[in-house]
Amino acid sequence: MTDEIIEIYTDGACRGNPGPGGWGALLISGGHRKTLHGGERETTNNRMELTAAIEALNALRGKRQVKLYTDSKYVMDGIREWMPNWKKRGWKTASKKPVKNQDLWQALDAAVMQHDVVWQWVRGHTGNEGNEAADALANRGIDELGR
Repeated sequence: MTDEIIEIYTDGACRGNPGPGGWGALLISGGHRKTLHGGERETTNNRMELTAAIEALNALRGKRQVKLYTDSKYVMDGIREWMPNWKKRGWKTASKKPVKNQDLWQALDAAVMQHDVVWQWVRGHTGNEGNEAADALANRGIDELGR
């Protein structure tokens, strides 16, 4: 594993919830920047937030040190609080219901296991350059659906 920390900013967006959605990620390593984005015609904001983190982590080659910034409380709470218990309960909630977006939570769990990830929540839409870039990429993902 290289000692260089890769900063990743992720965001998801939806026009209607559910509705057309997009995800975006900005990856920063030293002086290099890489952007990723995509979209789905019928999805939810939470699914796009998860997809952004999954796609960004899966784009990395080899085990890396990552600081991942998200403005999604859903992603932060899921990673930090809910997922360990979901796994213990066989991907069931405390009320024994199936976990929503289980497919993406499991994909995120697998992606996180490939790296050394530190999670950082940032308030969205407050001028944070990385978060604003990820938001613009997520919206581009939606815009490109119509082409």
